[in-house]
Amino acid sequence: MVHIGLTGGIAAGKSAVASRLVELGAVLIDSDAIVRDLQRPGQPGLVAIAREFGPKMLAQTGELDRQALGELVFSDDGARERLNALIHPLVRQRSVETVQRAVAERGEDVVFVHDIPLLVETGQAGNFDKVLVVEAPRAERIRRMVETRGMSEQDAAARIDAQATDEQRRAAADHVLVNDGTEAELRSAVDEWWHRRVCALLPDQSTESQG
Repeated sequence: MVHIGLTGGIAAGKSAVASRLVELGAVLIDSDAIVRDLQRPGQPGLVAIAREFGPKMLAQTGELDRQALGELVFSDDGARERLNALIHPLVRQRSVETVQRAVAERGEDVVFVHDIPLLVETGQAGNFDKVLVVEAPRAERIRRMVETRGMSEQDAAARIDAQATDEQRRAAADHVLVNDGTEAELRSAVDEWWHRRVCALLPDQSTESQG
């Protein structure tokens, strides 16, 4: 079993890297997807959020008011820390369950990619065999958030500033992929890293791309 921690700042291109790693044979454990599931009505994450921050975090439908929660935690460091303390243990438990299911289905020779946006901020780098960081220039990340997510430049910059710095992520990384070119160039860089660094850890792991 190989466990890779995948991280990077918002809009750096981490999701594209994760998708390519899955095509190459990895099992993805997507922390953001787990969080979204935990925040559905009736799920423990949403119950904990409503209890901690009050009913103003809920829309009239009973679903999470993501805008209200985002405005709170990205303007208040203390609130963000409280939210993380509620959600992160739940995410880790779901991740363990996903690993257990995959091993039961596929055996021990599995490469797990743990896509964790706040891997560095939560001190998890030491939990993985390799830490892969995806990086992109700040101006490009802001442009992507404005054009594809409808954010203002101010909101985009605030999201970036609420996360670890590039220097902090580099310090935790075994390898850094700089996503400042085309999608094809990024995929090629992922492929090269996979074959050179990951397959060597699992001698029986197929080096054949599935996509």
